[in-house]
Amino acid sequence: MGRGRDNPFDGLAALPWPVALVVGLLGYAAIRHGVPAYVARLDGPLAQALAMQRDALAPIAWLFLGACSIASLAAFVRARRRRRLLDACTQLDHVAALGWRDFERLVGEAFRRQGYGIEETGLGGADGGIDLILHKGGQRTLVQCKQWRRRQVPVGVVREMYGLLAHHGAQAVRIAALGGFTRDAARFAQGKPIDLIDGPTLLAMIRSVQAAELSCADTRDAPVVSQPTGPVEHDPDPGHQAGASPDCPRCGATMVRRANRRTGATFWGCSGYPACRGTR
Repeated sequence: MGRGRDNPFDGLAALPWPVALVVGLLGYAAIRHGVPAYVARLDGPLAQALAMQRDALAPIAWLFLGACSIASLAAFVRARRRRRLLDACTQLDHVAALGWRDFERLVGEAFRRQGYGIEETGLGGADGGIDLILHKGGQRTLVQCKQWRRRQVPVGVVREMYGLLAHHGAQAVRIAALGGFTRDAARFAQGKPIDLIDGPTLLAMIRSVQAAELSCADTRDAPVVSQPTGPVEHDPDPGHQAGASPDCPRCGATMVRRANRRTGATFWGCSGYPACRGTR
């Protein structure tokens, strides 16, 4: 994630790509047609001079639209990269192999898929290590990402983040640290709006959003199954009995129980999705 945005282009590229494109279209309409229409209502020599030069605004309008279109494309590419990054992290070793920038992107994408609005502040370092600000339900949460593989986050870092709550008008703090936290840090966080996310907890969060995406994909792909009206016969296959998980017919991995949200019908789906789409 970028460490600060120094120009309007970076700000547009940080928006969802449809928003950046809409901004470009609205700006083009305002510059190309809105400004001349407004000037035409004015009186005086200045208004007449501007009216005579109305076509001079066309290049500016096209330039603005072009810049917003490029920013929209950049936002689309970044969003796709973040999605692929999260989908590829299925084990803790995958997360540990990331660089610090991709680690921040991974954490941000995990929260984004949970419905949070993400503000990539670029304030990490001199301003207290704030990498993200989450927005959801009118609440603001400060997030710091520590991609330390062999070091635990000390209490000083947690205390510093807690001290920034009031300054940034936030309600909670979350610190994601691959190497975990010291005992003093964990004790300090108790009873406070501080959520300490170690490596296994982060991986569980990643897997939960991956499973949510899998459930949505299964809902789209699964055929509509009519519900029986008569007595239901018991499945003789012991792999379908309660408490037992069958093996995937495609890759042999353990399967998990899924449900079609439209029909309520349940089925087994491969735990290795999206690499394997086996069902039974």
